[in-house]
Amino acid sequence: MNSLLKSVAAGISLAVVLALAGCENQGSAEKAGRQIDQAAQQASDNAKDIGTTIGDQTEKATGYLDDATITAKIKEDIMSDPILKVLEISVTTTDGIVTLSGSVDAPPSIDRAGQIARLVKGVNSVENNLVVKGAG
Repeated sequence: MNSLLKSVAAGISLAVVLALAGCENQGSAEKAGRQIDQAAQQASDNAKDIGTTIGDQTEKATGYLDDATITAKIKEDIMSDPILKVLEISVTTTDGIVTLSGSVDAPPSIDRAGQIARLVKGVNSVENNLVVKGAG
C-alpha cells in the first residue's frame, strides 16, 4: 500500500513538472494551468482507483476471516455435541458455503452435523457430503 502512495505522489510530481515545462516552452500560463488541472484530475482518479483496490482487498481479507471464523465455530460446536464429538468430520468454508465431509456412525449424525452448521451465523448454505461408515 505504501508503494502505491509513493507511485501516486511521483506521478503527481511528474505531471506538475511537465506542466511547468509546457508553460515555459509555449509561453502560456493559461495552458500550463489547464495542464496542471488535468494532472491533478488524473492524480485524483488514480487515488480513487487505489482506494477502490484497497477496499476490495480489505473486503476479500474480511471474507477469508469470516470463513475461518465460521469453520472454527462449526468445529467447536461439533466437538461439543455429545454424539458428534468422537466422529471425524471435516469442515471447510468458502464465501459462507460450508462443506462437511467424512464419515459418521449413523444417518442421524449426518442430519445433526448439517443442522449445527446451518445454525452458525454467516453460513449461506451447507453442502453435506458426510457418509455412514460401512454403507455402501
